[in-house]
Amino acid sequence: MRGIVLFGILLMNINGFGLAGAYGDPTVSGGATGWNLYTWIGTNMFFEGTMRALFSLLFGVGMFILLSRMEQKGAGIKAADIYFRRLLWLLIFGLIHGYLLLWTGEILYDYALMGFLVFSFRNLKAKTLLLSALLLFSIGTVWSYFEYKQNMEMLEQVELANKYKTSGKPLTSEMEEATASWAEIEKSRSPETVMETTQNMRKDYFSVVAFLAPKNMETDTSWFYRYDVWDILSMMLLGIALFKWNILSAGKSYKFYGLAVLVCYAIGLSVNYYEVKSIIAGNFSFQAISKAGITYDLGRLFVAMGHVGLIMIFCKLPVLKWLQNSLSAVGKMALTNYVMHSVICMFIFTGVGFGLFGTFQRYELLFIVFGIWIFQLIVSPIWLRYFYFGPLEWVWRNLSYKKIHLLRRKAAEPAVVPESPIG
Repeated sequence: MRGIVLFGILLMNINGFGLAGAYGDPTVSGGATGWNLYTWIGTNMFFEGTMRALFSLLFGVGMFILLSRMEQKGAGIKAADIYFRRLLWLLIFGLIHGYLLLWTGEILYDYALMGFLVFSFRNLKAKTLLLSALLLFSIGTVWSYFEYKQNMEMLEQVELANKYKTSGKPLTSEMEEATASWAEIEKSRSPETVMETTQNMRKDYFSVVAFLAPKNMETDTSWFYRYDVWDILSMMLLGIALFKWNILSAGKSYKFYGLAVLVCYAIGLSVNYYEVKSIIAGNFSFQAISKAGITYDLGRLFVAMGHVGLIMIFCKLPVLKWLQNSLSAVGKMALTNYVMHSVICMFIFTGVGFGLFGTFQRYELLFIVFGIWIFQLIVSPIWLRYFYFGPLEWVWRNLSYKKIHLLRRKAAEPAVVPESPIG
């Protein structure tokens, strides 16, 4: 499951790696017609927000398992020491990943912050965890609603300001503030900003680091209270609840998972279809995209749960075992493979390597995604045949436990790799 989700994350992140401002709005760059439009529709219907949700879910489960195993062995307070030290190093990895490996969509930093909060909730009953997650989802949705209302009020003030300017009347402070805010929004979507971003991303390494540093700083500060608690922590708590109900271990029947797929996809895809249709009908306007944000969490939650059911069915079926094994290896090296995405894309798109940022259309980026998928499906099982852990998993483990663990396997030893929270 972790391997599948990791690949799905790259499917979404590739737009941020290779295009300026195109992640949520294909009209900004990358193309919004033909195959580019179909690509946007497909990814937004099935993958937008859902892969991040499932990765958050799995992270929460992984940290819960880590603590549970140590507590069962009588680790006592040492379990908490290892847990928080593990998160502290993950936070540092996240900062390195964002600032030095040039990925402004970095998520490890946010996972570490939310992981600190998960510790206090992990032993709650599954039902309580579910209710807590739903409460957080609800708060995030309410926030999105009021954000939409605020955006509409801003546009009303902008329209009123234009009328005042035409008639020669002085603008109020509210009108001036709204006009300035709208000018910044329009600037961020303008061809000039796209060109400026593209040119900066094609420069040398240290120039790109300096260019992206303010963007990283913005996400590392504002996302904590605007998104992380409602978006990430909620899924972590939900993941622990599902694990306690034995849902994430493929322990339920085919009927259970099949029903979950039908019901959750019916609800989630209906919501996502409404959002996609509304955005296209609104010609990808700021208003249409902002309005779609109100139901965003509802759609992604149910589609994500549909994915869970479908993946569990795939895991239970006695078919494509080679693919299951390869995906399992990718998942066991999730930290290494996740960071590898950024390293590969850094060399493809920035001036560190080929400088191809802004070169490809949206659908063309999929070929790069598929190439990385195939590479990691081949390399991950081979690596784990000779080593216990992925390179970054090994480093993380050593730092967490403050001791050096054996990395290389002995000859003819079976490749059974211990689970860890990320890989």
